[in-house]
Amino acid sequence: MSVLTRLHGEEQPAKNELESMTLMEHLRELRSRIIHAAVAVAVAALVMWFLYPYIVDLLVDMLESSCPASAQCRVMATNPIAALSTRLTVSAYGGVGLALPYLLRQLWQFITPGLYSKERRLAAPFVISSYVLFLLGGALAWLTLPKAIYFLARLGGDVDQFYAVNEYATFVVKTAVGFGLGFQFPVLLVFLQLVGILDYHQLTRWRRHAFVVIVVGAAVITPGGDLFSLVALAVPMYFLYEASIIFGWVRGRRARRRVKVGAKPAPPTGSTGPRGG
Repeated sequence: MSVLTRLHGEEQPAKNELESMTLMEHLRELRSRIIHAAVAVAVAALVMWFLYPYIVDLLVDMLESSCPASAQCRVMATNPIAALSTRLTVSAYGGVGLALPYLLRQLWQFITPGLYSKERRLAAPFVISSYVLFLLGGALAWLTLPKAIYFLARLGGDVDQFYAVNEYATFVVKTAVGFGLGFQFPVLLVFLQLVGILDYHQLTRWRRHAFVVIVVGAAVITPGGDLFSLVALAVPMYFLYEASIIFGWVRGRRARRRVKVGAKPAPPTGSTGPRGG
């Protein structure tokens, strides 16, 4: 049964509106979705494998451009398999990022049988908004990383910076993925409001707690642990939290208007007008 009806009883479904599936059917469906997702990630990772030389060039250029003028910054392989492990890591993370729209679609299709037809129409907006926000988070990370690297390098004094290629690439990739995941925060809040688990009144009351959670979450997500990256992620996450409150307020206002329109008394039926004497 839909979460909307369980919590608020706002609508009564048609008998065949929700799809009934047995436990074994759910398990088979889950297996099918996992296989499709794994194949998509494997194909996308293969694409990233061939794009790896260009990605490494971008990472090296970013390091050199963010290096303090008084120091040298270089990327180096510290063991024979470092380059191979780095290529595998970048290909895997990049494959997940490249296949993310398809993964989100598979996730949505798995939960679709438990949703009403009105809720199923949210699939495309949620998949598109999730991926766009993920890309925006990754773009913000790319803009933030040079300043974060410069800040961290300056803390070490006038010392040349030599980074192991696998550690440096992992640091960059994890930062980009962390920012992308952080930007999924409003999508989750909007979804919880749409299914009736949360409302904007609760989010408004939780502002102070949300601020603390966002700061702590940003500190955990950013692998560098520097203050610059933390602020760069926490500030937009809080604004996105406020945006989810505004979304809930607008949605609630429209719902109240519809209720008022529906509550207007209908003219009496069967009236023959005033009777003559």
